[in-house]
Amino acid sequence: MSVSWEWDETLYAGSAAHYPVGRVGYPPELATAIRDALGLDGTGRLLDVGCGPGSLTLLLAPLFAATVGVDADPGMLAVAARRDPGATVHWRRLRAEELPAGLGRFRVVTFAQSFHWMDQPLVATRVRPMVDQAWVHVLAQTHRGDDGTDPLPRPRPPWDAIDDLVRAYLGPVRRAGQGVLPDGTKGGEEEVMRATGFQGPTRITAVPARVVTRTADEIVSAVLSMSISAPHLFGDRLAAFTTDLRKTVGEGPFAERLLEIDLVIWTP
Repeated sequence: MSVSWEWDETLYAGSAAHYPVGRVGYPPELATAIRDALGLDGTGRLLDVGCGPGSLTLLLAPLFAATVGVDADPGMLAVAARRDPGATVHWRRLRAEELPAGLGRFRVVTFAQSFHWMDQPLVATRVRPMVDQAWVHVLAQTHRGDDGTDPLPRPRPPWDAIDDLVRAYLGPVRRAGQGVLPDGTKGGEEEVMRATGFQGPTRITAVPARVVTRTADEIVSAVLSMSISAPHLFGDRLAAFTTDLRKTVGEGPFAERLLEIDLVIWTP
């Protein structure tokens, strides 16, 4: 990650409503894999960090006696609460760096497509005393499929043209909140976890690669769900961009092969 970039609360501003439409949902098989890997029996508490609109949180909540989802984006939490009419989850607006925030201890702590945005050494240090059994990274790509050229039941979405359109509006350097990420987000999480005292990891492919069908509306929302093309970045040109995006996407339906979903499990 560029040393000049700092997180700010506009990172996903305007994206929350597009998540449930544009991001392919986690399948039930993911919950089954986590349950079986950790021997979950409906007891204990779950903490989902960087929970977004609750996609993973709500899937896993039935496996625990109580669940807390934390995220820094108020729009994401508002969408999560609407998707949770039974109030099965306690939603808290927090940055991960603010933990433990008096939340107590948890049987399992999950991070799904979120840890790369954080101050990883600080978050790992603060979360480790909160974990009783396992810290689970859920590694998935839910906004778009692979870049393969093998035949699928329907055409793939025109991602190359979509990427070109985003660059035409926002420039060639990746945008992120009020800053830029010319080198992308940081890696090296395994070194961070070991240095913090976690043991492991155990790696599991929870869901194999699969082919899904997607509509044009879903592809448009997928683009607007990403930090690199979040709605706020377009300012007063958002309507024009959305119009051009719909023309670029075309009619659909489309097919995509989603990459496998992997679990990386650490113990404290």
